[in-house]
Amino acid sequence: MATIGVMLSGCGVFDGSEIHEATLTLYFLAKAGAKVVCLAPEMDFEAVDHAAKTPSGKRRNVRVEAARIARGPVADAAAVSAADLDGLILPGGLGAAKNLCDFAEKGAKGTVFPSVAALIRAMHAAGKPIGAICIAPAVLALALGEFAPELTIGDDPGTAQALEAAGAKHVVRGVDAIQVDARNNLVTTPAYMLGPGIADIAKGIEKLVNAVLSRAATA
Repeated sequence: MATIGVMLSGCGVFDGSEIHEATLTLYFLAKAGAKVVCLAPEMDFEAVDHAAKTPSGKRRNVRVEAARIARGPVADAAAVSAADLDGLILPGGLGAAKNLCDFAEKGAKGTVFPSVAALIRAMHAAGKPIGAICIAPAVLALALGEFAPELTIGDDPGTAQALEAAGAKHVVRGVDAIQVDARNNLVTTPAYMLGPGIADIAKGIEKLVNAVLSRAATA
């Protein structure tokens, strides 16, 4: 049984993990019989009112909010090592670009939150597969740019240009497709970067989960 880490960034599309993407990831992992370890960085963030789509003026904790999706405790990313996992998947949502890193603010000049960067780089060094969904490939571009990772976020020119400025190679893919970078052992899919709905994004996410599990078995 593979042990797959799911890196969450909060709970909610505008300030944390996109809930559909995170839930589908957990569902397809469970369906395949994988053991899941939910984890998140220990940090605070400015919460967004998801009805008004404006800042709420309140600060919350990423790991505590992620427990809403995990339905229980979420490990601190700093306490999880590459030796604990066979693979790692990062769902999207703006939390990936605002909490796991600061790509949303700084683009290609951004940096990845230290505990998240350390785990990604350790997984990469160990040759273990990493999957990233929606905007989360931006985290991989910033953390692994020196290795010229091949990634997809769909077909948005501005975001693709920023990924390439960070060192990645962007590949256009449809919502039901995945991009596999065999050299770096990375798998990415556009999901809600393209949409339009949960049934559409499920196709690409299922393929990503299966690819990560397949690659974890041979890592």
